[in-house]
Amino acid sequence: MEYRRITSIDDPLFKKMHQLMQEVFPPEEVLEFDLWKEPLEDPGIRVFVAVKDGDVVGATEYRYYEDFNVAMTDFTIIGKPGLGIGRFLYQKRQDDLLDLAAKNGKQLYGVFAEIYDPYRVEGFEFGGIMPMNPFVRREVLSHLGYRRLDFPYVHPSWNNDGEAVTGLDFCFLAMDDNVEALQTDLVVQFLKRYYSVLSNKPNSWFDMIENLEAKDSVQLLPI
Repeated sequence: MEYRRITSIDDPLFKKMHQLMQEVFPPEEVLEFDLWKEPLEDPGIRVFVAVKDGDVVGATEYRYYEDFNVAMTDFTIIGKPGLGIGRFLYQKRQDDLLDLAAKNGKQLYGVFAEIYDPYRVEGFEFGGIMPMNPFVRREVLSHLGYRRLDFPYVHPSWNNDGEAVTGLDFCFLAMDDNVEALQTDLVVQFLKRYYSVLSNKPNSWFDMIENLEAKDSVQLLPI
């Protein structure tokens, strides 16, 4: 497999990746094709695909924030079972993030990620691709060391229609296993920046931020 970065919507691999996203994710989680132009050209947003025999069989998007010294995994897609795509993407992404942190003169503090909670919300089919089953994905993240932040999480819809997406947990993979909580300021500032691209956020998102700002820290709990 090849690990190929995509930086333009004109890249033929991007069309294949976008089609794979539409097969796997709910519609409100997939940004329209043309709206990908600026994100792909942003040097801080890293979109890579796993390519096997000319086909896109997996993909991942992530970013590293130098001032926070944390990363965010936007998504990971495993398009086919039995190829080791998940491990391939994880290792390549992790190597890249550690290198980016080292170039920033630091050791990576950790990685944020959102994860669906199928124990609370049913109906996440993910295109019938079993490696993308939310129960499987949740357990994989747990094995990798991700823990959920202890607050009710609200995700603004990427349709930018002001709708709230629930049924997810906001999680964090600390590079130091001894980290048991995060400073609330880091969480709040990160979420504000991450979702700054969406001008139309639900009121429940602002309520979530306000509730977080009233705390000093947020515990990391098992998933």
